[in-house]
Order: sequence, then structure tokens, then C-alpha cells
Amino acid sequence: MTDNTHHSAPVPVGDVVPGVPPVPITVWPVPAPHLGETMSNAMGVRLVHNLTHPGGLVIDLADGPQLARAIIAASRRSHLTSARQVGWGREAASLIVTGWPLFGEPASPVEFFDRCRAKLLPGGCVAVLLAHGDLVLPVDVVIAAKKVGLGYLQHIVAADQPPRRGTPTRLDIHTDVLILTRSTEDGGADG
Repeated sequence: MTDNTHHSAPVPVGDVVPGVPPVPITVWPVPAPHLGETMSNAMGVRLVHNLTHPGGLVIDLADGPQLARAIIAASRRSHLTSARQVGWGREAASLIVTGWPLFGEPASPVEFFDRCRAKLLPGGCVAVLLAHGDLVLPVDVVIAAKKVGLGYLQHIVAADQPPRRGTPTRLDIHTDVLILTRSTEDGGADG
């Protein structure tokens, strides 16, 4: 039996700037993706387990089989790679995962995020995976998403080695993951 209950993404608390909720930054110690792929197997598992519930629908726009494996192992549902060829299906999703820049998507970033917002359940998330290094690109992605009413929920920094207490650690960051969400309120997103 499928649980059709809509679950909301967590809401950050504690204003850093009055009236603007903070965006938490989290470090995930996961391996870097192989050349030509969006993520490692461990990244796929973390995304699916942290951002979906059993039976939830995931739209997989990532390159490589890692997310598909995680979806199957976690008993989620997906449109997988066929979604890229024939559309994203009729059913709303709890999670959309994509690499960046957008390959094979004819839309501008704003049009792409508008399509994402239309396909998300209230409280659903879009996970955008970017190669680490460009300081401006994450800002451009967030601005495009906010233009269509998606809120910026969390920034995940993926690094090869986990930080260790008591020792100076140099993080070998390879991927930035921007988590964007569709508000559960009718009036638009939180951001």
C-alpha cells in the first residue's frame, strides 16, 4: 500500500538577517562522481533517503545510474531516464534531481525551474548538483529558482574526507548541492 500523504521539507529556524530564514550548510563525506556522471552511489543514496519518503516519486535528470540504484534500493518510484526523452510524466514528484549546467534541456534556467515547480508536490524538493569551484554559479541558480517561487532550503557541500574533531581538516570539496523547495503554502515559496 502506498502512503499518499504529502510531507513537507524541514523549515530552517533562527534569522541571521531579520526576516530572511538562514540556509543551513551541511558537509556530506561522499566520494566524487566519475567523469561524465552527476554523482557517486553514496550521494544518490543520501539524496533519496534524506529528501523522500517510501513510495515517493523521483524525477531523475542526472547522468549515470547512481540515483536509479538508490531509488530502487529505497523503494521509491521514478520516471528515470525515460522522463528526459518523453516528458516528466503526469504525476507530481517529491524530488527532482539534476546536474548543472542543464544538458539536453532546451529551456532557460528560469523556464526549467518553472517546469520543476509545476511538477513538485507541495513541500517537494529540487536537488541541483554543481561541480565545486565557481563562486557565482550557485547564486545564479538560486536567483533563477526564486524567480518562479522556489525557496532555497539547504546547501550541501560534498567532500571526499569527513571533517575530524580536534584536527585541522582541509576539505576536498567536489560537489555543491543546492536544495530548493516548493512551499506548502498556496502563496508561493519561502524565499
